[in-house]
Amino acid sequence: MFNPGAGARPARFRRQRILIVGCGDVGLRVARGLAERVRLYALTSTPARVPALRAAGITPLVGDLDAPASLQRLAGLAHRVLMLAPPPSEGLRDWRRDPRSRALATALARRSAPQALVYASTTGVYGDCGGEWVTETRPPAPQTPRAWRRLDAERQWRWWGRYTGARVSVLRIPGIYAHDREGGPADRLRRGMPVLRPEDDVYTNHIHADDLARACDRALWLAPPQRIFHVCDESELKMGDYFDLAADVLGLPRPPRIARAGAEQQLPLMVLSFMNESRRLRNDRLRRELRLRLRYPTVREGLQAAVSAASAFRADRVSP
Repeated sequence: MFNPGAGARPARFRRQRILIVGCGDVGLRVARGLAERVRLYALTSTPARVPALRAAGITPLVGDLDAPASLQRLAGLAHRVLMLAPPPSEGLRDWRRDPRSRALATALARRSAPQALVYASTTGVYGDCGGEWVTETRPPAPQTPRAWRRLDAERQWRWWGRYTGARVSVLRIPGIYAHDREGGPADRLRRGMPVLRPEDDVYTNHIHADDLARACDRALWLAPPQRIFHVCDESELKMGDYFDLAADVLGLPRPPRIARAGAEQQLPLMVLSFMNESRRLRNDRLRRELRLRLRYPTVREGLQAAVSAASAFRADRVSP
């Protein structure tokens, strides 16, 4: 992780306060890298999570992004904010809007705004690009309600940054994977879920959860104002090839291949939405401006790390 505390620094720059909103798997990974350098807070709407957050060295704050009145204590609290919480998926007056970002932005602006805010978005805001290479300057063209809400949140935060003077950065994130993360490729392979045949397949993009956490850390300290970053690795794979690779590395059967015409009867709607969009992402800004060298530059390295971790775990279990 990036170390902002290296060298002698004035007292006002020591032990900065970081607020993580949406502190799930990725948030906890970020926290592990920051815990010894800053004071960490996390907003949670689930009181049962308070002990686990405390055990991770985080001060929990109980509040709900869907209940704006519960967010008042966040005003002026943190020097830097990491917003990882997704927009709601139901109960919306306008399906294209993200009321959670609006509620948090209002609460944070009641006192002096944080120095920096990082918003975790999705590469789905581009829609289908026909397999073309995509940079951060490509105009968004969302094709799903989920992507429209993310784009609305991006625009809210970038406007808020210009209004308050906070340094806002947007991370556009593709598929996240890790050996210790739920919903990874192994789960899907074990269920035997099919993928598209080569002639119907789409390009997908990926990032290891640990590299994503490191990118969030870097963006909190290094990102220029109002900047967008692709947080992806350097793989160039179609979806079916990705799952074939995962099966080979993890020692599982390869998934069956099906035609797009029959996919609607065999796959969930969420999976189908990913199969309707094809793009390849450039990550030049991530490497150049955030100076991030990926630990897992392709999914092969990330999947092989999963195998090594599993082998080490089994060895520990059988050792005397």
